[in-house]
Amino acid sequence: MVFDSIDVALLAGIVYLLRQVINLDGRVKGLSYTLDQVTNQMTLPEYLINDDLRKLISEDEEIKAIKKARETLGLSLVEGKKYIDQLKNDL
Repeated sequence: MVFDSIDVALLAGIVYLLRQVINLDGRVKGLSYTLDQVTNQMTLPEYLINDDLRKLISEDEEIKAIKKARETLGLSLVEGKKYIDQLKNDL
């Protein structure tokens, strides 16, 4: 199969974009680590929403608690579930 210049340019573009995504992923992980380190050094107040979330958890309304956490804190579904599970374990 013979590749013409459009195929080669398209392949080069895809490889370039993939490298950029990999680089950005590494930078995000590095920033996340740095943020975690700074957070561990500081005494930050708890989110005010946590009281409402704990109340929903105690009323066996975990799904509502996850939804509220996601909407309020901008979390993904997995992050919201983990956040609520952590609050539930702390009770």
